[in-house]
Amino acid sequence: MFNPICWNAELIRRYDNAGPRYTSYPTAVQFHDGVAPSDLIAALELSRREKRELSLYVHIPFCANICYYCACNKVITKDRSRAEPYLQSLFREIDLVSQHVGADQQVQQLHFGGGTPTFLAHDQLRALMAKLRSSFHLRDDDVGDYSIEIDPREADWATMGLLRELGFNRVSFGVQDLDLDVQRAVNRLQTPEQTQTVLDAARALQYRSINIDLIYGLPKQTVEGFARTVDAIIAMKPDRLSVFNYAHLPERFLPQRRIETSDLPAPQEKLAMLENTIRQLVEAGYRYIGMDHFALPDDSLSNAQDSGELQRNFQGYTTHGHCDLIGLGVSSISQVGDLFSQNSSDIKVYQHTLDSGHLATRRGLECHTDDRLRRAVIGQLICHFALDFADIERRFGIVFQDYFADCWPVLRQMSRDGLIQLTDRGIRILPAGRLLVRSVCMVFDAYQVHDNNQRYSRII
Repeated sequence: MFNPICWNAELIRRYDNAGPRYTSYPTAVQFHDGVAPSDLIAALELSRREKRELSLYVHIPFCANICYYCACNKVITKDRSRAEPYLQSLFREIDLVSQHVGADQQVQQLHFGGGTPTFLAHDQLRALMAKLRSSFHLRDDDVGDYSIEIDPREADWATMGLLRELGFNRVSFGVQDLDLDVQRAVNRLQTPEQTQTVLDAARALQYRSINIDLIYGLPKQTVEGFARTVDAIIAMKPDRLSVFNYAHLPERFLPQRRIETSDLPAPQEKLAMLENTIRQLVEAGYRYIGMDHFALPDDSLSNAQDSGELQRNFQGYTTHGHCDLIGLGVSSISQVGDLFSQNSSDIKVYQHTLDSGHLATRRGLECHTDDRLRRAVIGQLICHFALDFADIERRFGIVFQDYFADCWPVLRQMSRDGLIQLTDRGIRILPAGRLLVRSVCMVFDAYQVHDNNQRYSRII
């Protein structure tokens, strides 16, 4: 199922609002303090009884240098010794969690994120993977999706070889922009040669998939300059690209206060960057998966979208959304059955709690029937740009138009505007609406009425 995009500046102007990225529904904004470690344990025990497959996320928060645009949970330090006590706390968490997981629950997906996972020394990476393998049922046949985020400034051939040996078969490189002026403005100096070196290593070592992250809307960016970056990245031919919109929220993310607002491109320039990028990638053979993501036609994301198996979770688009997700590390989020739970985002609190023998769960949410229903609707729209009412009615025992009667006036307006095709049988998001799929999803979001949308980035 190829998803062409029709660029419609007028529709973008009207529907480019702030809203969630829907890596979950309900979103993390709805999490509250009423979820305790005992709730996570109960969810894990149920998962074990039902023998559900697993996905693991491991958060390594350390970075040697600060990137001014970054909104991740991170610890900036050049003191590599700080990793060891964090690892010991992480090992305690693995022990506490894994005792509630069955040996027959295979880990189909593993992801190391950060921060900078390769901040860890090689022996620490070996120890961490050995701990995970001894505690969970990891695959050893290279069939699972085992991925890691890489800062090309923090990796070399030896690092890539070690990670391949440890079982990683997918890799994501942070690049953002190759223009030197932009790099200076965000404090991330990274040569094309550094990126090419680790990419060449990944290819030689037969990693199954290579992703590159880019960001448009950064300070000092120009339409022409970003187009040159995109052309250079296309020449490297990664399997996937993530092209994110920079959200300037200095009131929430302190490092962004170091960015001069006057250096940011104007909204019309950002739109031009995105329009050019889409054209460049499509002409180069990439397919638009949705929500900033592009992939080559033979990539597993493209195949999953074709087969109707593409899903979405806290790691973005995935082929393993059916798995229970266990998050390990500071600020990590788990999604086990109907329970969302998140660890403390304070590294000192996280370490102290685990060092005291307790899980670091601090907040979360348990989904009810309406949440599950709306999650299914939003998941279909954001992954497949289509929704079959009969399927939802069959799964949840509702009459779709009655249940969502309050949504109908907005949907009819979107249909008149050309974002969607609305019939008595379903919804199809039209080419002009695919960049704005978040706007369509927001129609079905029961929490949007109460949310402060300043917490979210704009759609485009």
